Amino acid sequence: MNSIFAVLAAYLIGSISFAVVVSRLFGLSDPRTYGSKNPGATNVLRSGSKAAAALTLLGDGLKGWLAVFLVLYFQNQFALSDGCVALVALAVFFGHLWPVFFKFVGGKGVATALGVLVGVNPWLGLATFVTWLVIAYAFRYSSLAALIAALFAPFYYGILYGPDWTLLAIAIMCGLLIYRHRQNIANLMQGKESRIGSKKK
Repeated sequence: MNSIFAVLAAYLIGSISFAVVVSRLFGLSDPRTYGSKNPGATNVLRSGSKAAAALTLLGDGLKGWLAVFLVLYFQNQFALSDGCVALVALAVFFGHLWPVFFKFVGGKGVATALGVLVGVNPWLGLATFVTWLVIAYAFRYSSLAALIAALFAPFYYGILYGPDWTLLAIAIMCGLLIYRHRQNIANLMQGKESRIGSKKK
């Protein structure tokens, strides 16, 4: 019962779409109506508000971190298994992708996935973030940076811990993240992908 509650709570936390909430607070257009139509920090940045984009990034990252932090903090007290920790990591990510509060239309999960990784292990999160940062700085494509970072994240975890349930969860999460970027992959191949900082159209 405790495990079911933890997974459900994680999904509900993940279902909070900070891109939509922050945009409403700032009086901006709904990020699902312009640019990539993705409710995420990169698309919010296309509105021209760096503050709104930063808050979106922070909120989406924090919810991923919070869900994992809480289940690890209370793991022994409520006898939660390692499998439950892995399911919580997936649940908060699923919540972001398919949020119950926003008609199951969510973002691609980059910031939330990073938050999950930081919750699992700060060094894992840092290594993945640095990978994203290097690619983003070099090529100015947020999507490309996310794809490369997603490929490396399970590898980094494997080095730290070896194979376990959480590695499987991270691999699934990163696989879904790559799948959610399928249109971006097509745009990159066709030279149509928007660069970081480009304004909405």
